[in-house]
Parts: sequence; C-alpha cells; structure tokens
Amino acid sequence: MKVPLRKRTVRAIGPRLNQWKGARASQVSYEQQQARRERLVSRGRRALRVGKWIVGLAVLAWGLTMVTREMGPVLQQWLEIREVEVEGIHHVTKPEVLERLVLKPGMGLHQVSTVFLAERVRTHAWIKEATVERRPPHRLHVTVLERMPAAIIRTGVDHWLSDENGYLLAKLGRQDDQTLPLLTGLEPKSLLRGDARIRNAVQSAVMLAKLIANSIEGRVEVDLANPLNVVASTNGVRFQFGDDPLVDQWERFQKVKPSFKTASFDGRKREMSEVDLRYDNRVIVRERG
Repeated sequence: MKVPLRKRTVRAIGPRLNQWKGARASQVSYEQQQARRERLVSRGRRALRVGKWIVGLAVLAWGLTMVTREMGPVLQQWLEIREVEVEGIHHVTKPEVLERLVLKPGMGLHQVSTVFLAERVRTHAWIKEATVERRPPHRLHVTVLERMPAAIIRTGVDHWLSDENGYLLAKLGRQDDQTLPLLTGLEPKSLLRGDARIRNAVQSAVMLAKLIANSIEGRVEVDLANPLNVVASTNGVRFQFGDDPLVDQWERFQKVKPSFKTASFDGRKREMSEVDLRYDNRVIVRERG
C-alpha cells in the first residue's frame, strides 16, 4: 500500500537577493546610512555656498548703490561738460551745432549718447556726416563734414543752393551765383520734398555740367523739364540729350568732337550751334549764322 506524499511548494523564480546575516548585515546597513549622510551633508554645503554668493552679491549691490549715491555729485563734477569743440565747419557756425546738441547745463560726459548727438547734428542741411567723441574730463569733440555747393536750382523767381546729390542747402531768393551751373525745369513741390527722382536728376545734371565745363568755357545751364530730352547750353552751344545716360551721350560726342571745327567751338563767334545726341550712334551738329 502506497503512502501519498505531500507536494512541496515551489517558490517563484526571480532574481536572487543577497541577504546578509549577522555582522555582515550590520556593516552594509551602516555603510548605506553613511552614504545617505554624506549626500545630505554635500547638499547642505552646496546650499550654503549658494547662500553665501547670494548674500555677497546683495551686499555688493548695496555697497555700489551707497557709493554711487555718495560719489554721484563728485563724479558729476569730475565729468561735467564744460567745453565743446567743433571741427570741420566752414558754412555752418558753432552756435548752430550747439543748438542741435541740446546739452543741458551741468550734464556729464557719462550721461550723453554720442551716436544720438551725432544724429542730431546731421539734421542740419549743410552737414553730411558728423561724429561726436568724449574727451575727459570736460570736453566734447564734434567733427563734421559739410556738403559742398554744386549747383543753383531756379524755380520761378527763387534760387536754391544745392549739393551734387540734390540736397537743398539754402534758399537764395532772387540772388544767383554765376560760378555754379544753373538747373531749371524742376517741379518745386517735388524738389522741396526731396523726391528720389528729383535728386537723381540733379545728380546727373551736375555731373554733366562738370563734363561740359571741362571742354567749353562759360556757365552751363541745364533744362530738366523733360527727362527724355535734357537740354544743356553754354557759351552759345546747345546740347540735346535723349533718354540714354547723359554721361554716355557726352562721351559719344567727345569721340567725334575733333572732327568738327565749328566757329562756336573755336570761340570766334557767339552764334548758337546745336549738338543733337538724341539718336543712337549719331551726333548731329547744326550751325546757325
């Protein structure tokens, strides 16, 4: 007769646990506690260092504030602007430059923006470029580059002084300057607004007037009423230009000029001669008288 045997309970299969007993177990527990303690101490030290930095920065900021408060009047006195030098002026006056700087009494060098002051100075019609420099302890230095008069623009009975880029420098009224080329035919409103189209026309006309003056004596007058038919005249000679670049048309005339022996070019007569450059690859010369 068989006696039934009791089945043993099978433990679940899993990772083996290293469980120590006795002295070994106590040592492991102590080491774990020491590691946790060291981590806490390390965190505390870091927090303490950060706290020291924060306190130090706060003390430094407070100290700088106090020093600035105490030294502010002294610093203001040390760097007070007492002199303004202006270099490069010919048509512009020093009071006109000072008027645009708008410096308050007692203002210090450390209180001004040199870039902003330079922009203010450039608002003057005659000033093309401007730079402002601090020169401690008390000097502000301004260097300007003025625009150069290059032409007289006539609109109705009024005359305007202009530079080579079409910027108006001054209103002369009925006064004229015979030493500068005369430009006519421009629309007054567009001229005063400073339209880019008008400025480009003035720039081309001034360049053309210089080229003509280098070849023919006398004041050059340029009529810009019709952009497609610019007319220039000087010393009894009249030039008609088409819509091609004016400089290119003038160079075309210069190439064939030696072949013409007109009385006007030789300076023996004052009768009008006309040079027509409106047609491609052609130079037409018409003599009168």
